[in-house]
Amino acid sequence: MALELSGIFETPRDVVRSKLRGMARWSLRLLAAIEHHLEKRRSRRTLLELTDDELSDVGLTRAQAKAETSKSWFWS
Repeated sequence: MALELSGIFETPRDVVRSKLRGMARWSLRLLAAIEHHLEKRRSRRTLLELTDDELSDVGLTRAQAKAETSKSWFWS
């Protein structure tokens, strides 16, 4: 009888492990999102360091580079 019930009900250890796995997955997704936004921010700031010739090579003007750099690093 005890074996049958243990298959139906989770032990407290199983519950804790399940919650920890969920928290770990959530944390990894959050870190990946933050890393993605910081990379966008770094690449936008790099645009300011390019010369006009380099900007024209990638098809941008100085005004477009400034507009891109002024965007929020988190929301866009």
